[in-house]
Amino acid sequence: MPRSLDQSSKLKNVLYEIRGKAVTEAARLEAEGLKVLWLNTGNPAEFGFEAPHQIVRDVIAAIPHAHGYSESRGIQSARRAVVTRYETVPEFPRFDVDDVYLGNGVSELITVVLQALLDEGDEVLIPAPDYPLWTAMTSLAGGTPVHYRCDEANDWQPDLDHLESLITPRTKALVVINPNNPTGAVYPREVLEKLAKLAAEHSLLILADEIYDRILYDNATHTSMAQVAPDQLVLTFNGLSKTYRVAGFRSGWLVLTGPREHAAGFIEGINLLASTRLCPNVPAQHAVQAALGGVQSIDALVAPGGRLYEQLEVAHTGLNSIPGVSCTRPGGALYLFPRLDPEVHEIHDDQKLVYDLLVNERILLVPGTGFNWPSPDHLRVVTLPEARVLAEAIERLGNFLSSYRQ
Repeated sequence: MPRSLDQSSKLKNVLYEIRGKAVTEAARLEAEGLKVLWLNTGNPAEFGFEAPHQIVRDVIAAIPHAHGYSESRGIQSARRAVVTRYETVPEFPRFDVDDVYLGNGVSELITVVLQALLDEGDEVLIPAPDYPLWTAMTSLAGGTPVHYRCDEANDWQPDLDHLESLITPRTKALVVINPNNPTGAVYPREVLEKLAKLAAEHSLLILADEIYDRILYDNATHTSMAQVAPDQLVLTFNGLSKTYRVAGFRSGWLVLTGPREHAAGFIEGINLLASTRLCPNVPAQHAVQAALGGVQSIDALVAPGGRLYEQLEVAHTGLNSIPGVSCTRPGGALYLFPRLDPEVHEIHDDQKLVYDLLVNERILLVPGTGFNWPSPDHLRVVTLPEARVLAEAIERLGNFLSSYRQ
């Protein structure tokens, strides 16, 4: 009889509801021939968003000479393109190609950094709600995720008093997700300056997730953490998957700015782990230079009349028209995070709500608790489908909620 094999105990706090149990059921339903509307992941290609032709052309042209490993940080031309991208951002601290690491998506780079940084019991401040990979990878690296509240009544801005109250001698890093996933909040400069000040006072490493920095609506302005903290070590994470609609390329980057004499061992750890994965996907690295130069096609998509803008309008208006549902308007990203009023919709288990909606309406959402929000009163809706599809889906959600009871 073979020895029983259970999952590692390290996974006990690793949750990722975006691809959880309901996703398995959705796949089963589709295997039976039933059509499911997948509103659980921000995957542009699934909804007809094509990659810019320049990117595809350069990757195809590179295939014949992209068979071998690259250097562990990534190819020089792609890292140089990242440097050039930030040279046009006012006040962004200067850095060079050796301060850039390319990765198989931002997810891999988050994992590398947290593994290099954390000892058992070290604490990381992460927003609630959060992109759950930050919480999951903190736990997997042996750290303790500590969630600071973002205030829905204040357009989902971080609650700075609550954040400061959570800092202990074991707190090692502060995660800032801006624009935020799942809320779409874009943080004003004064809030970022206060976050940087707290980090400086308590010697916290700043980890800035800025993957949506060019997906902005209604004249929202994005400010990078590195811009407001030039004299602090800031790690900025970004990539091609959302802005350039090539999520499957898994092409992300990490930029180090600010002083780093005090962090030599940590950076050596990043180099070590970057080397152990040998290198990022080489063909996808050839997409970076083409993407970051020239016309930025995302600008037309997020402007009034553009597809992403109009889909946001329809979804935001539709959700707020459902009795007992309210939704803050996001300044960026590809999501809405509506609230279900507990006085109208008495939901005790939002995972069950998502499952029941899937089974009855063939619509797959993500429960708010999947983003480490403490109460079962929110859902995340992806705004990537065409406006007519979103309008119909939200109408069906409203009809479902009108008679749904737990």
